[in-house]
Amino acid sequence: MDREAVTRLQQLFAEQGQNPWLDHLSRSHARDGQLRQMIDLGIRGVTADSAILQRAISGSAEYDDQLRRLVRRDVNIEDVYWDLVIDDVERALEVLRPVYDKSDGRDGFVSVELPPSLAGDTVGSIDTARSLHRQIDEPNLFVTIPATDAGIPAIHQTIAEGHNINITLIFSLERYDQVISAYLSGLEAHDGDLSHVHSVASFLVSRVDTEVDGRLNGMTTANAGAARGKAAVALATLAYQLFQQRFRGPRWAVLAERGARRQRPLWASTSTENPAYPDTLYVDGLIGPDTINTMPGTTIAAFEDHGTVTRTIDRDVDSARALFDRLHTMGIDMNDVGRVLEDRGIATFAARYEALLETLAAKASTVKEAS
Repeated sequence: MDREAVTRLQQLFAEQGQNPWLDHLSRSHARDGQLRQMIDLGIRGVTADSAILQRAISGSAEYDDQLRRLVRRDVNIEDVYWDLVIDDVERALEVLRPVYDKSDGRDGFVSVELPPSLAGDTVGSIDTARSLHRQIDEPNLFVTIPATDAGIPAIHQTIAEGHNINITLIFSLERYDQVISAYLSGLEAHDGDLSHVHSVASFLVSRVDTEVDGRLNGMTTANAGAARGKAAVALATLAYQLFQQRFRGPRWAVLAERGARRQRPLWASTSTENPAYPDTLYVDGLIGPDTINTMPGTTIAAFEDHGTVTRTIDRDVDSARALFDRLHTMGIDMNDVGRVLEDRGIATFAARYEALLETLAAKASTVKEAS
């Protein structure tokens, strides 16, 4: 491939060691070649999103045949949801399996969420993660567990059992440190080859700026104005420093000897929620080795059009620390920001999931009447 044909996504991986993922999974993507086209452009993994499924179900007929079969069998609506999701995930796993094999198990993953009702249920999270890995018996599957108080021990146990886990809803350094500890202790408890156990730690970055900016908006100081739109990248910068610190030294060396893989930070929610900010803010500002950036299609298009491929994640660590200090002096506690966003994230996921089930029920009724 000549230099002009290389995409920015491919450059992210080849030149910067960052893995671009697609924050979108639908039936049409997996079946009509769109996902393969995205892989050709440089995409190396996928995160599934119930909101995408809701729009696909309500706005198209691509799920109607399967819905019709399930309705005839009187399958309850939540089981209908899982039947549809598992079918989509299995097809995406198949498409991405060559990426997984070629990368020696480092890439080519598809991530699927646990039901949001389990965010406060350690045992239920463990059991459901086991069940999903049993039902979808593929090495490139991630099951997503939120980094809640109940989720932390679930992360430890599922990693100890050798499952691939994507930890999500991370909004603070305090919580991230707990996530890393759960991963390390889970690896230490696993009796076997660690090279087949994978995990990523997902930060929903744009939401951090939305929350912090909201707290800053009531302030009139120059410091407040200068801090707007900066907290999310600063948090990711400091998280990357913590990642580098925790995944080296004697404890990690013992695990690495057993084949352990580092739990890479994953930057999610990377479309800018504030239209005043650059549309590639959470891609251009978060580039670095051993990280993942999962992007919706609009952000990928923007990055391909005018993004900049250069290492930025640790370019200005001192400024990130100084920003956190300034926020503290202004009365903004970043750990409190993290707790608020975690609670809000759980509530958002729950509302989205309920809306999806309602959409499914309505569509199932329509399909049944038409049968």
